[in-house]
Amino acid sequence: MKVKYNLLDKDKNSNGRYGTIETNYGTYETPMFMPVGTRASVKGLSVEELKYCNSGIILGNTYHLWLRPGEDIINRCGGLHKFMNWDGPILTDSGGFQVFSLAKSKDISEEGVVFKSHIDGKKLLLTPEKSIEIQNKLDSDIAMSFDECPPASATHEYLKNSVERTIRWAERGKKVHNNPRQSLFGIVQGGPYKDLRKYSATETVKLDFDGYSVGGVANDGESKEDMYKAIEYSTCYLPEDKVRYLMGVGDPIDIIEGVVRGIDIFDCVLPTRIARHGQAFTRNGKINFNNAKFKEDLSPVEEGCDCYTCKNYSKAYIRHLITVGESLGGRLLSIHNIRFLIKLTEELREAIKENKLLEYREEFISKYEKKGK
Repeated sequence: MKVKYNLLDKDKNSNGRYGTIETNYGTYETPMFMPVGTRASVKGLSVEELKYCNSGIILGNTYHLWLRPGEDIINRCGGLHKFMNWDGPILTDSGGFQVFSLAKSKDISEEGVVFKSHIDGKKLLLTPEKSIEIQNKLDSDIAMSFDECPPASATHEYLKNSVERTIRWAERGKKVHNNPRQSLFGIVQGGPYKDLRKYSATETVKLDFDGYSVGGVANDGESKEDMYKAIEYSTCYLPEDKVRYLMGVGDPIDIIEGVVRGIDIFDCVLPTRIARHGQAFTRNGKINFNNAKFKEDLSPVEEGCDCYTCKNYSKAYIRHLITVGESLGGRLLSIHNIRFLIKLTEELREAIKENKLLEYREEFISKYEKKGK
């Protein structure tokens, strides 16, 4: 089936939306945070641990799965769900972000993108058609259109040409999409420029995708102000009866700001990445377990947290694991961080239903400190 979004409630003082997404694997509430399983695995965690965190949709990465083990192998194994033993919905990205990080501007043409594999340096070509073909074989529930991912420093002139190319690529990808069980989302680009975001959104909506994503944010060098502008300038032109997805955003405050501006679903590698470096989200900001002050601290990562880690282990034990290089430390913090962001979106749903989203934002930000401790 195609995913279906149901708008159930709106915050009266902002653009916050509470709704549900109907998928092949059940119905899930939004706003929602989606853990990232880049190589058919959320790094270090089992599917049982993801379910314990109350995960809904999870992500797979088209570029990495294309190179290893290859879409044909996954297809012969019964698709990505069976391959990784996940009986919930899966979204696959287009591979564009990874490809553009490896390519040079001269390698981008109307046909697609030529780049060198990060594995063996082999020259590869990824086109809108090839990206969709790979995702069709992966058999995810939601596939993403292939788009250009310009850097935050791109000029208005460059972005204008990029947006136009992305729209043409979206149309080409849609024409070859042929998996009836899979939904296809379009992606809005345009940097922080209102005119480009409007043009990108309105033209992409004309192609009638199953959902829409706001892309081109959370890039290196991008200011928070520009990120929030890009979201505002995009969501106001998207249909209310389709899912709105903000790609690559996982900072707690950014998630809240995205919800205030009308975003439904989020994804990011941040919770597992910082966990592997010994950091954890808490209501009072990130904490760093390399800090010696946790050496004899028998309290949980965060008091009142309902995650497996906080119910069973102390800061002292986790610090020990981190400092001696035991992988369990990163796993336990990954569980906490993913549950923290999922719990955050659960609370945002309630705030929307109670018309208290802006109050929730103010209270959360007043406690949260961006600097690690």
